[in-house]
Amino acid sequence: MPDTISQLPDKQPILRVMPMPADVNPQGDVFGGWIMAQVDVAGAIPAMHRARGRVTTVAVNSFLFKQPVSVGDVVSFFAEVIDTGRTSIKVRVEVYAERHPAQPITVKVTEAVLTYVAINQHGEKQQLPGVM
Repeated sequence: MPDTISQLPDKQPILRVMPMPADVNPQGDVFGGWIMAQVDVAGAIPAMHRARGRVTTVAVNSFLFKQPVSVGDVVSFFAEVIDTGRTSIKVRVEVYAERHPAQPITVKVTEAVLTYVAINQHGEKQQLPGVM
């Protein structure tokens, strides 16, 4: 049974995108790697805000594909910081696809948790602002 919801979460998406034909595999589904790349971009945005600067991805803690994504779906990425350490920022990303414009439905297609680390201009780890 699809993980169907009546509407998107009651918050602003960090990123919205529509996959194109070049983003699909021979079966017509969007490549998982394309979705993973978009999730990484979406997760980095709140991480950069928290770090007040550059971050780099150090771990994909979990990644679950729940439903395929198709060309024409409007894909919305919602990301929030869920934990921080001295230099690290853990972010949860939830991904929803809005399908079938004539009779729209929204499904949760992916969820992931990624860890980023704050870095300086030389690419070295640096402490997050406000951490003692």
